[in-house]
Amino acid sequence: MWQPWSVNNVARPHTQASVSAQARTPARFARETTRENPWPLRLLSENIKTYVDRMSPLWIEGQIVQLNERAATRMSFLTIRDVEAEISMDVTAFGNVIANAGGTLKAGSRVVAHVKPSFWTKTGRLSLQAREIHPVGVGDLLAQIEALRQKLSAEGLFADEHKKPLPFLPRRIGLICGQNAKAKDDVIVNATARWPGAQFAIREVLVQGSGCVADVTRALGELDAVEDVDVIVIARGGGAVEDLLPFSDEVMIRAAYAARTPIVSAIGHEGDAPLLDLVADYRASTPTDAARNIVPDLSAELEGLSRATATLRQRVQHRIDTERERLDLIIQRPVLASPAMSLTSHIQGLAQAVTSLRHHMTMRLTNARSELSEATATLRAMSPQATLERGYSIIKAPAQGIVTDAAAVKKGDVLEAVLARGSMIVTVFGTNPHTESTSHD
Repeated sequence: MWQPWSVNNVARPHTQASVSAQARTPARFARETTRENPWPLRLLSENIKTYVDRMSPLWIEGQIVQLNERAATRMSFLTIRDVEAEISMDVTAFGNVIANAGGTLKAGSRVVAHVKPSFWTKTGRLSLQAREIHPVGVGDLLAQIEALRQKLSAEGLFADEHKKPLPFLPRRIGLICGQNAKAKDDVIVNATARWPGAQFAIREVLVQGSGCVADVTRALGELDAVEDVDVIVIARGGGAVEDLLPFSDEVMIRAAYAARTPIVSAIGHEGDAPLLDLVADYRASTPTDAARNIVPDLSAELEGLSRATATLRQRVQHRIDTERERLDLIIQRPVLASPAMSLTSHIQGLAQAVTSLRHHMTMRLTNARSELSEATATLRAMSPQATLERGYSIIKAPAQGIVTDAAAVKKGDVLEAVLARGSMIVTVFGTNPHTESTSHD
C-alpha cells in the first residue's frame, strides 16, 4: 500500500515518484510548494499565463533595435530594448499601428508603446502586443554610441597615425569568431585558398549578448600576447543592430586600441558601422574581404615573381650588351692598339727639352768662360806681378815692410828688392829727397 511522503521514506523516491505524482494534490499557491510536492512545469506556465492575462494594458518606454514589417499580413515585429539595461522584448503590432506612428519609426528610435503582455505556455516566452506606438525622439542608445564616438575620436583613438600596417605575410593569423560560425569558415577557406600555408590561432567566443564584450576582450588579449601572431581578425557575419552593440562597447574599443598586433574588423555590417571598425587598423566589409587582405595571393605573387625575373634578366642582358659594345670601342682606340704611341710625343718633347737645355748650358758656359778670361786679364793687368813684369821692383826694409818714401831709409841700409822673378839684397849708397818736380818725372 502507498505511504505518504515522510522523512523515513525520502531515500526511496525512485520507487514511488510516479505514484505520488498522480495521487498528491498540487499546492494552490507558489508559496505552498515543497520539495515533496512541487508544481509540474506546465502548472507553473499556466499560472504565469493566468497572471499575465490579468495584467492591464500599460505604457512602456524603450528603444527599437530591430523592425520587420510584413505588408502582406499587416503585421510588424519589433525588438524593443531598455534604454539603460541589457533587457529587450519582442513586440507584435497589428494593422495600422506602425503606419499611425507617422512613418518615422526605425532602428534606433526611442518610443513609448501601449502594450498588452501575453505569455506563451509552451515556450515560456513573454511577448507584448502593441496597440499604439509613438516616437519620442532620437534613440538614446545610438545617441550614446555617437557621444562615445566623439569622445574617443577627440582622444585620438581613431586617428590614422595610430593605424598599424598589416603584415605582408603573417606567420600566424589570430581569429576571433563565434562557435562554429560561418564567418570562421569564410576567413579560413578564403585565406587558405589565397595562401595554402596560412596558419591560424582561433578563439571561438560569444559574438553577441551580455558575455560578448568580456569574451572578445579576453580573446584579444590572449592572441595579442602570442609572439608569432602577426594580425588579429575579429569576425562576425553581420546581424541586427542589437546584436552588434557590444562591438561599440568602450571596454572593447580601448582594448583594441591598446593591442600591439594589427587588428582587422570584419563585423560585416554595412549600414551602421560599429566603433570597432573605426579603431581597427583595417576595416573589412565582410569576413571574406578580411581574408583577401590579410594574406597575399600565392598565384598572383608567383606570376609577379616570374614577370620580375624575366624583366631582371632582360635588363641584365641589355646592360651586358651595352658594356660589351663600349669595351669593344675602347679596345679599338689607337692608344690601346699601340700603347707606346701615347708616349712618342712625350719622348720627343723630352728629347727637345734635353737638346735645348744642353744648348743653353753650353752658351752659358761659353759666356762664363769669356767673362772669366776678361776678368782674369783685368785682374792680372792690375796685379803687382804685372807691374813687376814691366821692370818695376818692390823695395822692402827690415822691420818696416815696403818702402815707398826715400826718406824712410838712409845710407848704408840693407834693403830687399823684389823683382818679377826673384829678389836681391841691395845696400843704400844714398837717397834723393822727394820733390814736386821729381814726382812728375
